[in-house]
Amino acid sequence: MNNIMILMPYKHNGSWVFDDAAVGLCKDPVVVGIDNMIDQMVRDIPNAENGFKLTFSATAFTGHNIRLEWRRPEAGGNWYFSPKLEMEGWLCPALYKYFHGHPISR
Repeated sequence: MNNIMILMPYKHNGSWVFDDAAVGLCKDPVVVGIDNMIDQMVRDIPNAENGFKLTFSATAFTGHNIRLEWRRPEAGGNWYFSPKLEMEGWLCPALYKYFHGHPISR
């Protein structure tokens, strides 16, 4: 079964953040490379800095356009690589509010 989730990232003080009251997050920052991935992913979306719909899952789903591959743990979070973007980024421990353990895609 595929559990698809949605967040609405937006820019706050020049950084990508997201809110999710359901898991107790407010202006949670997206940093260390993932912010650069988002910049690339939304470059053709008008006004994306005001918010855009980010649909994600531990497994591929119809219509997905970016896949992240797990690389290694660090500082409570995990490093992922996007083959399409040829970029690496770190997802913080907030990831565990959405997944039991870290999703691994190979």
